[in-house]
Amino acid sequence: NIYSSSSSSSSSSSSSSQASQKQRTKRPVQNHNALIKYGSLLLLVGQMVGLVLLMRYSRTHIDGELYLASTAVFMMEVMKFFLCLGVVFYQSGSSFPALGTELYNHVWASPHEMLKLCIPSFLYTVQNNLLYLALTNLDAATYQILYQLKILTTAVFSATMLGRRFSGTKWASLIVLTCGVAVVQLSGSSDSEGSDNDDQNRFVGLVAVLCAACTSGFSGVYFEKILKGSDVSLWIRNIQMGLPSIIIALITVFVEDSVEVSRKGFFVGYSPMVVSVITVQAVGGLIVAVVVKYADNVLKVFASSFSILLSCIISAFAFDFRPNLLFLVGAFLVILSTAMYSKPESKKRGLAQRGQPSPIPRGNIRKTSLVM
Repeated sequence: NIYSSSSSSSSSSSSSSQASQKQRTKRPVQNHNALIKYGSLLLLVGQMVGLVLLMRYSRTHIDGELYLASTAVFMMEVMKFFLCLGVVFYQSGSSFPALGTELYNHVWASPHEMLKLCIPSFLYTVQNNLLYLALTNLDAATYQILYQLKILTTAVFSATMLGRRFSGTKWASLIVLTCGVAVVQLSGSSDSEGSDNDDQNRFVGLVAVLCAACTSGFSGVYFEKILKGSDVSLWIRNIQMGLPSIIIALITVFVEDSVEVSRKGFFVGYSPMVVSVITVQAVGGLIVAVVVKYADNVLKVFASSFSILLSCIISAFAFDFRPNLLFLVGAFLVILSTAMYSKPESKKRGLAQRGQPSPIPRGNIRKTSLVM
């Protein structure tokens, strides 16, 4: 008995020490994951707010010639392509032969895949040009709110192209979103740059945002449809899209601004501010990829909502933005709709009562950019 009690006490002490050791090893891993998750979230908020404000500032505060938006889009595509190329090079063990093999297999030897990706590449190029046009004619806060219409367009294209079904709450949130955007547009709020610049047209900015939201929704859903059932990494996909995007962006430069480029040069109006805009926009894709991997839906909604509020606050100080009551009501409706849309679906009671596992909602199979 004495032997059994001593052995049981020793085994219990050893098991408790092993459990405590496991807890100590889990804590650094959990802390590391939390650091990556919230750090990437802060970077996403900074990118969302910083890009809009920097782009608005670069299009309204002009010292000399205004830079060409088409050349900025081209340079952004080139920078993003080489960033993704660097990631693939690192994942290939920093080996140039391995990188060459990856590029040969997924680019040169995959003409069908490259052809399919020409459609989203074209749409993304058009979308980026539209964003420059929108922020030339709209203040940063109004643009940030109106551009949330991409939630609506992505939902519509997801329902039509992917056969995805949404609950009544989600459809109600889309109606609230539409009402909020309409209220913001009717508010007529603008910053001092809009009132001082006769070249700015609020209607042109609205049309540009609507077209950008449509291209964003369609290209995002189309890209998701291509990714399903494919084992190609996201970085390889970005390289596959980057090559036609660069070609399309270069063609856009010479179709839209060939006269200006021949007269004033390709880099007319470029400054450190313009280079910052291009860099932030190019790096933004990498940040979004990290957030999609580590952050959940609630945190992404928080990032979207917080970026709207932060844009309004910074615009009030930097651009003398003075929102009226209608604008505030519309902004509240847009933020509310984002939270409603991202509310998780409830499990079906019938399946739960029969003891059957509830199916995974089709909207949760793959993380998308519905609330980004």
